[in-house]
This record gives sequence, structure tokens and C-alpha cells, in this order.
Amino acid sequence: MNSGRRPRDPQGRRQAILDAALELVIEVGIARTSHRAIAERAGVPLGSTTYYFPTLPDLVAAALEQAAERVRREIRDLAGKIGDGRDVVGALIWMTGLAVGDRQRMLLEYELYLAAVRNDELRELAGLWLHELRTLLAPLIGAGPAAAVGALLDGVILQAMVTGEAPDPDVLEVALTALVGRSAGKSPGVVTE
Repeated sequence: MNSGRRPRDPQGRRQAILDAALELVIEVGIARTSHRAIAERAGVPLGSTTYYFPTLPDLVAAALEQAAERVRREIRDLAGKIGDGRDVVGALIWMTGLAVGDRQRMLLEYELYLAAVRNDELRELAGLWLHELRTLLAPLIGAGPAAAVGALLDGVILQAMVTGEAPDPDVLEVALTALVGRSAGKSPGVVTE
């Protein structure tokens, strides 16, 4: 006889909690995300959130770590686009377009940035994108230009989030070419114009 109860699915419940946490961080920000709101969104008892994640920072960090895996995949995709380093600028413009086009993800990343200012435990996660980007670009264009490219793209993406306007690809190409072109002597595979 079926009692109407769903079979236990600890991994499914844990994932539902993480998904709900990410949704809420995007919608209301980290500061306004709570165990109660996450439980309600996930459709689980409040005790489930504290069972899997004893503190709210534990829960937020786990949700953001899951989001960080997406960043790692995107950097691997970018590495595939860059290939032999002949079109670093084109690949970076492509990646910037993807980032600007995914407002939800960018809201999550900038929420993480802001939270990391006050929470040392989140700092490593917040810096993941820049670290991965620099690691990918440094062998091709040098460490300094790689850091400058990261700073430029962060600013471009943040401006697009604030204004709601996509960056001008021609302007972005000029700026990136100037940064990447400075390292032409160090990285012969980079094409500069």
C-alpha cells in the first residue's frame, strides 16, 4: 500500500536547497537570503537546510562553489576558442558577449564580489574568474597584460549590468588589442593589428 510519501532522496534535497539558494542570491542578494526563504523556495522543511548546511554562510558558500564550477567550464570553453593564441581578442570579445548576455549569472558573480569584501571565506571564490582568466592568458600575453585584461573586462561587464547596454564590440576590440598587443614581443602567437 502506498502511503503517498516520496522516497528519500538526500542528494536531490541537498541540490534543491543549493538551487534555491542560488536563485535567492540572484533575486534578493546574499544579505537578504535566509535559511527560511531557501527552505520555502526549495519546498523542504526548514530543518533540512540546517541539516545539510549548519550555518547560512556554509549554505551560501556551497551554492556559490557550485556556481564557480560553471566559471571553470566557461574558462575551459574560452581556452578552446583561444586555441593557439592567434585570436585572443576575438575569443575575449566572444566571452564578454556571453557574460553580458547572462544577466542572472552576472548578478550572482557581483553579489559574490560584494560579499567577499566582508567575508574572507568567500574571497577565494570571488576571485576565481580573474584567477582562471589570468592563468589562461598569462602564457599567451604575459602576466601584466593578463591582469589588465581581467580588470578591463570586469569593468566592461559591470558597466553593461548597470546601464543595461551591451558593450560596443568595436570599442572593446580596440581596448583589448591595445592590451594584448603590448605583449607581442613576449608571445609571437598573438596577432596584433
